[in-house]
Amino acid sequence: MRTETSGPHDVVPVDLAVVAAVCDTLLPALSTDADGAYGDYLRRGASERDIPASVAAAVPDLPPHVAGAVRGLLEELAAEGFADASLDARTERLRRAGNDVPTGRLALKQLKTMVFGQFFGAFDEELRNPAWEVIGFPGPVTPPPTPEQAPKIIPIERVSGDDAVLTADVCVVGSGAGGSVIAARLAQAGRSVLVLEAGGYRNESDFRQLEAEGAAMYLGGGLMWSHDGAMGLLAGSTLGGGTVINSMVSRPVPDDVRAQWAAEGLDGLDTEEFDGFLARVNERLGVNTEATRFNRNAEVLVEALSASGLAHHAIPRNASLDDDPDLCGYCNAGCQQGCKRSTLRTYLEDAAAAGARFVVNCFVERVTTEDGRATGVDAVVGTGDERTRLRVDAPTVVVAAGGIESPALLLRSGIGGPAVGRNLRLHPTYMVSGVYDEPVDAWRGQIISVMSFDFMDLDDGGGFFIAPLGLSPATWAGQSPWVDGARSRQEFLKFAHVAAWHAISHDHGAGEVVLDEADRALVRWGLDDDVDRRVAARGHVELARLHRAAGAREIFTFHFTERRWREGEDFDAFLETLADAPVEDVTAYSAHQMGACRMGASPDTSVADPRGELHDAAGVWVGDGAALPSAPGVNPMITIMALAERTATRMLAAAS
Repeated sequence: MRTETSGPHDVVPVDLAVVAAVCDTLLPALSTDADGAYGDYLRRGASERDIPASVAAAVPDLPPHVAGAVRGLLEELAAEGFADASLDARTERLRRAGNDVPTGRLALKQLKTMVFGQFFGAFDEELRNPAWEVIGFPGPVTPPPTPEQAPKIIPIERVSGDDAVLTADVCVVGSGAGGSVIAARLAQAGRSVLVLEAGGYRNESDFRQLEAEGAAMYLGGGLMWSHDGAMGLLAGSTLGGGTVINSMVSRPVPDDVRAQWAAEGLDGLDTEEFDGFLARVNERLGVNTEATRFNRNAEVLVEALSASGLAHHAIPRNASLDDDPDLCGYCNAGCQQGCKRSTLRTYLEDAAAAGARFVVNCFVERVTTEDGRATGVDAVVGTGDERTRLRVDAPTVVVAAGGIESPALLLRSGIGGPAVGRNLRLHPTYMVSGVYDEPVDAWRGQIISVMSFDFMDLDDGGGFFIAPLGLSPATWAGQSPWVDGARSRQEFLKFAHVAAWHAISHDHGAGEVVLDEADRALVRWGLDDDVDRRVAARGHVELARLHRAAGAREIFTFHFTERRWREGEDFDAFLETLADAPVEDVTAYSAHQMGACRMGASPDTSVADPRGELHDAAGVWVGDGAALPSAPGVNPMITIMALAERTATRMLAAAS
């Protein structure tokens, strides 16, 4: 049986029988005499949950490199008669497919993400999933406020018809940490400002504490993959950008990084002027430590650090003091309480109050220029079949579409010079989990409230800091190693007892953003740098040691090939397997994308000048994390916003 699908990335129809066989191998129906929710959890596999049809329908809309890998694997399996093989034979065949690096491995990562995302992310009309009860996950615990209680006060410009034209003094592409600040400051200075956002407009009344719905506020609808699947990418795509769905870590850029950037031509970065920009951002966001509370996941980490003689620090957050920490575990799907001081509730409101206009669901195809000067942008507005072409006439354009999309926009536009897309920094992050006797309930409470910086300077400038990691069942299950269907189902039963921590490194090497065959952003990244490889190994080892110090009974990682230690086994031998893991087995993750449109003095090595204006296109400015000259080694939100304050000041000075 075949389902005929069509789309820009399709070469042949997707064979639904093979898709179903793959899904039922990853998530098979298991024989059991158990009753109730546990019996349902085991007995109903992927097909019984209608997962194969959803997976097959999603393949055509995957990015070309991911869709190609998935189609390639499905075609190989179809030619081998995979759908007619036994479960044991199919299981062994999928394991062997994972040895095909990178395509087979990327395909399995994507299929696993989709299958387990459906298994643990789906919900019924009552917002429940029967698997949640079995693994101890509560699901949503409070309803969102009504639209009357949480009105949407940012005005949205309605664009319809075949073609539309809007005009402005300044067109800001992107509404996240950088774009929102610049939009507010220029609108307050009397400029006519139009903000274009690729995502939709969601606020507290839309946040239902559901992981699956939260995914719609991420670029690509959730987790994206680098060209070979070695890096998983998380980036915001909603009005307010990543500030709406991040974990609210509000750390300033370190002094040594400021000094380095100042030496590279960014005047004022090491002076009181930039201190003022940082203070201004902190004040507007209400940054504080008074509202910081440790959940059990953080407490276990603190116990491990203390037992190991390592320091820990409570983290400042942009949260109001009436923040209810018990509800903060849903923060990455939007703060239902309205306590997160995102740009949605700060700078975008400021911009709107000063007269800025906004268009959402707007994908900007290119920045237009004439005689080396900005003239505006060309864009497409709408979703599904309802699309309108939009031309914006504006003599000033701010590129603030995020660390991935900003360089892609400049590449499509043919501006920015030879450095566009290069120097991409990602803060590669590595996860290690421990299973404990007592419940940890790591989904409950503030996601990141404590950090340790003792490993920040390890190896020729490379290093990492350590922090807790929020747990959500669909993501955790999708990224956990897969051995076989029965084993995975049993491992998920430990969910409530898992403490999850991560090591966030500061890049020594760099990746790049290029355009794929559909002219969309594609990230190329690998552990090619010797320092980064050593830091990755050390991060896994030190996190494992901390879990052992805290009394974990099991420890496991997100390497593609399962690496798991159980109490009674040789722990030193386990550490050796982490230290010696081949590069292709390591999966890194990134929530911080920076540097691919860096500011600097030289057009050969930077895209924008030290003020933020493109070297080769007057009137085009870079105003987000893409402008950072290098990885700051801290969560970059505050740094991006302070640099945006600086860029807005420079823009106003240039126009006066």
